[in-house]
Amino acid sequence: MEEVLGQKRQHKKLSKAKIIQRVILITIGALFMATGLEIFLIPNQVIDGGVTGVSIMLSHITGAKLGIFLFLLNLPFVYLGYKQFGKTFAISTIYGIIMLSIFATYFHPIPPFTEDILLATLFGGILLGVGVGLVIRNGGALDGTEILSIVISKKVPFSVGEIVMFINLFILGSAGFVYTWDRAMYSILAYVVAAKAIDIVITGMEESKSVWIISEEANEIGDAINNRLGRGVTYLHGEGAYTGDNKKVIFCIITRLEESKLTTIVEGIDPSAFLAIADISEVRGGRFKKKNIH
Repeated sequence: MEEVLGQKRQHKKLSKAKIIQRVILITIGALFMATGLEIFLIPNQVIDGGVTGVSIMLSHITGAKLGIFLFLLNLPFVYLGYKQFGKTFAISTIYGIIMLSIFATYFHPIPPFTEDILLATLFGGILLGVGVGLVIRNGGALDGTEILSIVISKKVPFSVGEIVMFINLFILGSAGFVYTWDRAMYSILAYVVAAKAIDIVITGMEESKSVWIISEEANEIGDAINNRLGRGVTYLHGEGAYTGDNKKVIFCIITRLEESKLTTIVEGIDPSAFLAIADISEVRGGRFKKKNIH
């Protein structure tokens, strides 16, 4: 009985640790985004897409603080997020937006690090993307555009990505009327840089891939992957739907940099082997850590 209670207490402690970790990372994400906006992009009249871009333009037109618009304009989307993804997502998003608004207000009087428009666009986009990626990876959001796009996609024949792109092109194009057209083009560049930074943070620098191999030489290929690539493999048993033959299927996880070497290994042993490689966003548990190869 004491052992069971001890396990429950340990689980509760780990849960609290996870919550604290999430709070810290969302705070850091909001800090990065606010820095990218207020220290690099906004002083050089470059905007971001989504609700953030609308907030920047409204702040410029009215003279009111950016943090006020960031908080108020995102509130309706937090409610949509609560309906779509649940309470945890809504709480994480509200906290992230509050921290973003506070940091943006605090950083506003600070002079920009650089007045070089290209440097400001690149570094501002990187910081913004890293910040947004950290928040998304920890179960929240800092902009309501994606939430709105998910809702709209259920009613129109367009994907979420296509809707986000359309909304952002419209918003970024509007920067030409509020500022100048060269600033609108720099804003599009900042958006592209931020989008790539978000992908890197969410998927990781190494971009893990899942691999499925079907071959008559499955054992030899599996041993080669294990010994020459340092990756563990799992053997699965399958059956051909047309022939009814039993098939041995190899499953393993590799990184993007290992894809070429794995393809060479498979082709060297069985050129006719079936090989399927797919991108995956996250790997947890198991024995994914690469072993040393001597």
